[in-house]
Amino acid sequence: MHAIQLKDLPHYTYDDYKLWEGKWEILYGIAYAMSPAPTIKHQKISNKIARILDEKLSNCDQCTALLPVDWKIADDTIVQPDNLVICHQPKHEKYLVKSPEIIFEILSKSTLLKDKNIKFELYQAEGVKYYILVDQFEDTAKIYKLHQGKFIKLIDVSDETINFELSKCQFDFDFSKIWK
Repeated sequence: MHAIQLKDLPHYTYDDYKLWEGKWEILYGIAYAMSPAPTIKHQKISNKIARILDEKLSNCDQCTALLPVDWKIADDTIVQPDNLVICHQPKHEKYLVKSPEIIFEILSKSTLLKDKNIKFELYQAEGVKYYILVDQFEDTAKIYKLHQGKFIKLIDVSDETINFELSKCQFDFDFSKIWK
């Protein structure tokens, strides 16, 4: 007997994905179930992030805060970041094809390794300007900024206010407001 090889696994695409029930992501053709549903704490943090982003971007007619939406990076790579900011008009109503400028991923036990590794590399390669890993267990966030094609850690925060400079606007984000 031999170990399972990558070539032995099914390779899924967007056409497969469209037919599935429930929440899924596909990374390089490999399907990942997004279950169980996020915890109550996860959802509370995500809602607070969304509210703050929406408020901060209310004066910017170029940028929009979104909750999970399909981002079709390739036919075999579709992700749904927890919170994101786009500074462009989407070409499709069903999914994004252009990189968001900011992505927040709230770490869960079931997604921790994927968010810290696979998605980190993917978002870096796709040119996401800021990637924020929100640790709901420690009430902290790690902020990464893209610099010359690589994510550089800016800071670990818990109650600090950080300024984000996007292509179309800038705003301050008070991280102390997402934990309470």
